[in-house]
Amino acid sequence: MSITGKVALVTGAGQGIGRAIALRLARDGADVALVDINASKINQVAGEIAELGRKATVFVADVSQLDQVVAAVEHTYSTLGGFDIIVNNAGVAQVESLLEVTPEQVDRILRINVQGVLWGIQVAGKKFKSLGQRGKIINACSIAGHEAFALLGVYSATKFAVRALTQAAAKELASDGITVNAYCPGVVGTDMWVEIDQRMADITGAEVGATYKKYVDGIALGRAETPDDVAGFVSYLASPDADYMTGQAPLIDGGMVYR
Repeated sequence: MSITGKVALVTGAGQGIGRAIALRLARDGADVALVDINASKINQVAGEIAELGRKATVFVADVSQLDQVVAAVEHTYSTLGGFDIIVNNAGVAQVESLLEVTPEQVDRILRINVQGVLWGIQVAGKKFKSLGQRGKIINACSIAGHEAFALLGVYSATKFAVRALTQAAAKELASDGITVNAYCPGVVGTDMWVEIDQRMADITGAEVGATYKKYVDGIALGRAETPDDVAGFVSYLASPDADYMTGQAPLIDGGMVYR
């Protein structure tokens, strides 16, 4: 079933998985609001969406700040004439031993990965209810939200938190016809994994590229994930085909973590 004519907001839309999600939603018929902290990157994605024949608007925001998320949603509604889907995709990685992580590092990743999702849920839920309509809330989780990994302990904790927020929000908002789900990628070939691999090399002394190869070698389907692999599943969650699904955080990792 189609999402043609729907309006979607995607955070972290300037690169990687967020960019792929925004483009896939546009290809599948949605108009898209692109939200990111980097203006130049979302402007480029907006041009790509325009070439697909769909409308796009851009909004620079820090998702850890509630007032900026409110402003992004209001901009989306006023500019694109509707608001049906939010993809709380923005997030950051962190590679650090639990014995060495600093208060500043913990504060930053919690603000972005957890509060950023929470504010997206809160603001979108209120907007859908004020409009008297159903809506789709879709959150970025991870295989690390199902199984914690060494040197990714705090990152894993933030993704476990996203699963908790997804489940709780699904229960709170179901009576309003609002569904809340998450997606859990594995090893995706993006700049984030370049950073993870480099930091793993710094900490463990492994060669650059060795950590990435180790994880990819453990994928049952035999290759690293692409942003498009994730985007196709997110488009499904955004579509009417997923109307009877809520509170779930499925793994889409090519066969790494099994639940």
